[in-house]
This record gives sequence, C-alpha cells and structure tokens, in this order.
Amino acid sequence: MTNLLLKWDLLARYRIIEVISKWEGRLTTKHLCDTFGIGRQQASKDINTYIKEIAPGNLVYDQQLKGYKPTPSFKPMVTTGSADEYLLTLSRSKNITSTFGLQGFPNTEIIQAPIRNIEPEILRALIQAARGQRRVDIGYISLNTSEEEERIIVPHTLVCTHMRWHMRAYCEKNGEYRDFVLSRFRGTPDIGGISKQTVDKDEVWNTKAKVIIEPDTRLNDSQKAIIASDYGMKDGQLCIETRAALVSYVLQSLNIDLNKLEAKAVAQQIIISNFAEIEGYLYK
Repeated sequence: MTNLLLKWDLLARYRIIEVISKWEGRLTTKHLCDTFGIGRQQASKDINTYIKEIAPGNLVYDQQLKGYKPTPSFKPMVTTGSADEYLLTLSRSKNITSTFGLQGFPNTEIIQAPIRNIEPEILRALIQAARGQRRVDIGYISLNTSEEEERIIVPHTLVCTHMRWHMRAYCEKNGEYRDFVLSRFRGTPDIGGISKQTVDKDEVWNTKAKVIIEPDTRLNDSQKAIIASDYGMKDGQLCIETRAALVSYVLQSLNIDLNKLEAKAVAQQIIISNFAEIEGYLYK
C-alpha cells in the first residue's frame, strides 16, 4: 500500500505511529487518543493495521514497557525517518491542542513567533490569483513609505520563512518580482485578468543558489568540531541549496546577522564561506 492510496486522516495517524515509536521508543494507544481525539479501540485498530499492512516487522509489543517499540529492523515507511519530523510534530501539536482541546505531547514547550494579522479575504484572493496567474489590484503598506498605496501585482508563490509568510509576486509599479508581506496588504482585493508575468519569468526565483557554512574560524578546534557535529557538516562544511530569491531568509534562519558579522565567535558560531557568491542575491 503506497502513501497515495491512504486517506489523509489514516496517513496522519500512521505517521504519528512511526514518528513516536522511532523517536520516543515507546508507542501506546494513548498517543493516538490524545493526539487525534479518537477512542482506544480505533487507536488499537490503527496500530494493528500499521503493523500488518503498512510496515510488517517494524514494531513489537513489549510487556515491560507496556507499549510497542521499534524492532532492530525498523524501516520508515510513511516518514523519512529524520528527527526533524518528530520535532516538527511537537511544534504543530501545540496549535492543534490549543484549538481543539486535545492533550498532545507532554514535557514539551514550544516558542513560536507572534501571529501576524492576515485577513482571510485577502489571502483567499492572493491564492486564487496565484493559481490562475491573474493580476490583483490591492492596497499595500511598505516600510519605505509607511503609507497605503494601490499596487497591481501578479502573485505566484506563497512563502513561509521562520518568522513570517509572504507572497512572491510581480509588481507592475516597480516592474520586477518582489516579496510582499501578507500582513501588510490592505483593503478589498480585486482579481483581474490573466497576466503574462508568470513564475517562469521570475529569474531570481528560478536561479539555484548554495549557501555554504562552516564553523567560525575564530573558534578552537574542539569548538569547531562541536559546531560541525551540530549541523551534520562533512569535511567542516554544510552546503544548503535554495533559490536565489530566498538566500536572505536562509541566513536569517541560521541567525546570521549581516549587520553584526564581527560578533563574538561563540555567539556567531558559523560563517558563510561563499559570501561573495551569494551577496548579489541578498534582499532580491
């Protein structure tokens, strides 16, 4: 059975089964009951179906643990098996549990960026325009002017950074593709006709870029080894592939402040080894 053949709700539960068993080492029906608000009978059925049909040989019941544990031959079938999946699951669970009153995961505290004010009618219009390659007449407030002004844009991609959401779009006023922060749109959007300014014409967006980081050269060898291990570097470097239009956001996610490149080594921890190659892509 492939992932594509599974219903979304079942796939979500099987993924939790796999993630929890792999990264916590013990899975019980309570995990599913607390996460999805289902009964123990349904949770038990999901676990048994996972074991029999999705991933035979992945889990075994341990009487001492009073739960299922991964076998030595455990192989991810509906996940990639990365720790990031478990950590992101914890992060998402906070939103779900606070909304629906479910218990979620204990012993976890998540610090999240403040929620920015985004009007649903604005977001709906932008998404519809992006999918239909249409022009949108809408108000926007820029930090440069601090005043609302009418913009006609052609959105093509909704982008999530570690701090905010923005829309990548062609701006008819400036005659170029730019990033528009969702919370700065104003008024009632008016969707117009189809535009020729499609995503394939956004040169910076379609240009591939690499951000290569390495431990700060001012650190001693032991400190460098720790940083290299933290980031899973090979030969003292980590290459992050991205779009040229997203380079500045990658640096922000790495906590690299271009205005404070001379910060203390233990605070900076990493440096960009190919800065000259990516400098031209910053804030494009």
